[in-house]
Amino acid sequence: MSNALSRIGRRRALRGATAGFVALGLLLWWLAPWSEEPPGGTITLSTGTRAGVYQKYGELLRSALGKHMPDLEVRLTTSDGSQENVRRVATGQADFAIAAADAVETYKLAGRPGADRLRGVARLYDDYVQLVVAPDSGIRSVADLRGKRVAIGPPKSGVRLIANQVLATAGIDPETDIRPSSEGIDAGPDRLGHGLDAFFWSGGLPTDGLKTLAEKSALRFVPIDAGLVAELHEQGSATRYYRATNMPESAYPGSQLGSAVPTMAVSNLLITRADADPRLTEWLTRIVLKSRDGIGAHVHSAQLVDVRTAIYTDPLRLHEGARRYYRSVKP
Repeated sequence: MSNALSRIGRRRALRGATAGFVALGLLLWWLAPWSEEPPGGTITLSTGTRAGVYQKYGELLRSALGKHMPDLEVRLTTSDGSQENVRRVATGQADFAIAAADAVETYKLAGRPGADRLRGVARLYDDYVQLVVAPDSGIRSVADLRGKRVAIGPPKSGVRLIANQVLATAGIDPETDIRPSSEGIDAGPDRLGHGLDAFFWSGGLPTDGLKTLAEKSALRFVPIDAGLVAELHEQGSATRYYRATNMPESAYPGSQLGSAVPTMAVSNLLITRADADPRLTEWLTRIVLKSRDGIGAHVHSAQLVDVRTAIYTDPLRLHEGARRYYRSVKP
């Protein structure tokens, strides 16, 4: 009996030692990439408008990259938004950018220059479509926008792409049935009720450019109902990336007063080109995931960045460097 117990004890000790070695090996493997000399050089990251989430995320990501890759210079360039960002990366004007999936697909379907060279790095977070009016406005639905002064975003923005799709699906011609203007999140809030009846915005929650007004209850969000989103989704092509959701009541508590707002969302991607350096891209992908909590403390939507979902960069294939990173952390 004592021999049997001794054998059991030895087996347990062996299993414990093996588990310890495995854990130590995994720890050393995880730390190994950080002990390598990080790549350097200069990259350009195209973000968005100054009051938008893309720009703030880009600034915080640059800080995180500077911490782990001190020899890498990251140049941030503002833009109108997703459509311009996709074009910049595809044509070599930027090395990396943030763009919504529908804008990427639209560029690809149109066969525009460099579309075949676009690659995905990570799925980041969802943009929520926010249709904003003054609190005392009579606009209660998308259909009520007919004949109104509506900001549909700059021409090269993802907002413009989404606004046109939403309006058209609601039976409103964005060129003739409304009085359209090109204000974005940087100018739209200030003009609300002073030359604008409504404006569209698509961004992470909450967006700094809306928070101050929302805290004063100086705006209201118009619902985009699930039936309209379903019609959009069924059209296929780029609109298949839209999904019905609710803007949670915690997004802008000063304006929402405990109520969720039906709307639609689309995923954001960090994109690059096929010719981007694989080792640099692998490092960048790792830092995007490792810096989630630090960035998320300032950009709430970034808290949702997760390795289990980041790998899904449809409609783009993963860049080889990003693929290396995801393979290295695959359970």
